Amino acid sequence: MDKLASLRAFVKVVESGSFAEAGRQMRLSRSAISKYVGDLEESLGVQLLNRTTRHASPTENGQMYFERAVVILSDVDAADQAVTQLQSAPRGLLRVNAPMSFGTMRLGPALADFMTKYPDLQIQLVLSDDLLDPVQDGFDVTLRIAELESSSLIARKIVPVPRLVCASPDYVKRHGTPLHPQDLRDHISLTYGFLLTGNQWKLTGSDGVHWIQPAWSLCVNNAEVLRDVAIRGKGIALIPEFIAAEALKNGSLQAVLANYSAPPLTLYAVYPPTRHLAVKVRLFIDFLVDRFGSAERAAIA
Repeated sequence: MDKLASLRAFVKVVESGSFAEAGRQMRLSRSAISKYVGDLEESLGVQLLNRTTRHASPTENGQMYFERAVVILSDVDAADQAVTQLQSAPRGLLRVNAPMSFGTMRLGPALADFMTKYPDLQIQLVLSDDLLDPVQDGFDVTLRIAELESSSLIARKIVPVPRLVCASPDYVKRHGTPLHPQDLRDHISLTYGFLLTGNQWKLTGSDGVHWIQPAWSLCVNNAEVLRDVAIRGKGIALIPEFIAAEALKNGSLQAVLANYSAPPLTLYAVYPPTRHLAVKVRLFIDFLVDRFGSAERAAIA
């Protein structure tokens, strides 16, 4: 028995209400449709349809089976469609939302290469540090560097984003170098206070885990601002490594508390749940994973 063909015939009979109409729609004879359904009933040992000369309707068992069969056939069709679409170039509009700092510092070159690879796509990029709603605001995919709360959205991890405790040489000269997380209580901090942990810093070393809530003079939702204010000697900041990298290299910032580490944030691709994920979205997310590395990478390159 061709189980898939039998399922299609059974579903079409239920939807159309008759064997004859199902045959016309599937371009098969009435007897062929009847045989498919009969074989299905025989294999299950259950009567699925009530039959009259002109009409067919599902039994109680048949209705339950019909509902499951529709889902199965939909999944099969979706799989066929996905494979077929992957053989052709994606087209249309791809709407992307990303954090401001990551967008300006890392995403541009990646987008240019993605556009070269898929020239028939139009990409609309919106940079924002606000937590926009991908569904309500109509984005195909949203990139977030965050600690994600549980939600109905689907999130794919792209790469960890390490963070460093940094200060300018001038600040350290004037206020001293903290040697232990507890020392931060005597320093001025510059914080990114829009994480699940709020203004608390979690630092881990050989002597265990320390939760510190230092006094702060600036709380902002953009890490580039934190970096620039820290460079001017206004406090100690906990900053993503990729944002502090150039300042660390040229000496305008230095790492402090090097024996302690903060838990990394993560770059996620977030998108609404859907039975048929658009090929353009899948290709874009796969591209970002390949571009920025696996979960084992130490930093965004």
